[in-house]
Amino acid sequence: MAEEKFSNFLTDIIDADLAEGKVDTVHTRFPPEPNGYLHIGSAKAIFINYTIAKHYGGKFNLRFDDTNPAREGDEYVQSILQDLHWLGADPNGGIFYGSDYFERCYEYAEKLIREGKAYVDDLTREEMQEYRGNDAGKPSRPSPYRDRTPEENLDLFRRMRAGEFADGEKTLRAKIDLASPNMNMRDPAIYRIKHVTHHRQGDKWCIYPLYDFAHPIQDAIEGITFSLCSLEFENHRPLYEWVITNIFGTEFPKQREFARLNVTNTVMSKRYLRELVEKNIVDGWDDPRMPTLSGLRRRGYTPTSIFTFVKEAGISKADSLVDMRQLEAVLRAELELNAQRRVAVLDPVKLIIDNYPTDACEYFDLPNNPNRDANDTSTRKVAFTKEVWIDRSDFFEVPPPKFKRLTLGSEVRLMGAYLVRCTGVDKDEAGNITAVHAEADLETKNGNPADGRKVRGTIHWVSCAHCVEAEVRLYDKLFTEANMNSIPDGADFKDYLNPESVTVISHAKLEESLQDAKPGERFQFVRTGYFTPDSKNPGVYNRIVTLKDSFKL
Repeated sequence: MAEEKFSNFLTDIIDADLAEGKVDTVHTRFPPEPNGYLHIGSAKAIFINYTIAKHYGGKFNLRFDDTNPAREGDEYVQSILQDLHWLGADPNGGIFYGSDYFERCYEYAEKLIREGKAYVDDLTREEMQEYRGNDAGKPSRPSPYRDRTPEENLDLFRRMRAGEFADGEKTLRAKIDLASPNMNMRDPAIYRIKHVTHHRQGDKWCIYPLYDFAHPIQDAIEGITFSLCSLEFENHRPLYEWVITNIFGTEFPKQREFARLNVTNTVMSKRYLRELVEKNIVDGWDDPRMPTLSGLRRRGYTPTSIFTFVKEAGISKADSLVDMRQLEAVLRAELELNAQRRVAVLDPVKLIIDNYPTDACEYFDLPNNPNRDANDTSTRKVAFTKEVWIDRSDFFEVPPPKFKRLTLGSEVRLMGAYLVRCTGVDKDEAGNITAVHAEADLETKNGNPADGRKVRGTIHWVSCAHCVEAEVRLYDKLFTEANMNSIPDGADFKDYLNPESVTVISHAKLEESLQDAKPGERFQFVRTGYFTPDSKNPGVYNRIVTLKDSFKL
């Protein structure tokens, strides 16, 4: 991937710290929790941390935040590794796991206990919430257990680790400021009991550090200088800094926040995405309608289009909702130059050319990509026979106004081949058209009439004897509501699912050169859209994006 050159408020902060000599290197990290698949919003965090590190010649770490074993697993670890590699954002600083620091986190928790900065609390979760008050003005009050001695707290904490207590029976809390207007500073919980098997540590631990405690410790251990995260963590920054100061006594790592990437007609919540998967509403985390990176990859999106989209959406602290059509426009511009042209008839009806020899077959040269480069004249040979498939929408017995394709008595150009004039149709007993008949002007090879007459329309075709049958899936937005963050409180997000998010077309006819097409290859089906073979279902093609849209970059 080419180096990204850009400037934003985050690079301004980094530039100032470098100029003042506060740091001499830039070291960032991406810390996903392995409890789901990464999505388009994750791509923004990856882009920012990866490209900023690269911009300054620094290091970029991948660290799995596996401190909550309830829903974490190796499936998600492997999917995250694959996604970063696919994006071209391989971590040059290394790959780490938060669970590798459990012993260090425990030691630092004991340090806080000995210094009187943490205590073991017996309040239930509900009682703790009530004692802490709220940010609407309700004051907090101290837990009855807040003044336990360091010796008593240390004994209880060690017994927590030894497994003497049940889940939720005791919690380790930091002793900070019960009067703080920031709820995160009102003696936050930093360790909880969970008798759950960890995907890497097994049953070694039954107490786990909470993210707000573990994350700054992990950053400091790895030498991270800038912890760049989404805006939802802004109110957590004072706690991040409290942990760094009270354990390491330093100013860095420094946490700074940016606005999340919100995209129209989809959801980014892992909880919602997991529900779609677990209830079989979608075909797994990589369903082409999902905003996951694996879903976009299966759909046919490119890593460059995703990073370009993130960059053009902007990096700021202002929340915004970005139209999904902007990503489609970025991708469309890329595929227009790079995708090979191929012919596919999605709704086929047979066209019989009565004056063409029955057993004849000839090959016409069709361009592979006329828009790539003026000097690129590469072609492929496509078989032509007496019977070809054309799209049903390209023929009307009684045409609508300004219709320029095939009708009774009219003449059209078969793309790259002959001019043909319609002479009649075959119908079944119900009156449905089963075949269209025509005669070709056999002197107009490659569609150029010798007498220079004008022909109004050009249609695509595929030889009946030389084609591949496939299933084609046309994807649309997953939700009908543009801003899924604005649905009414208490509403079920599933009520906004788009019932037409996928249309399945059986028995499409594709030119035979697509017989050996592989997942990951992208093609423009002429006059139709951009498509790719599905990675899970042989013989299925997914529409990546349509040819045109009203959205303008």
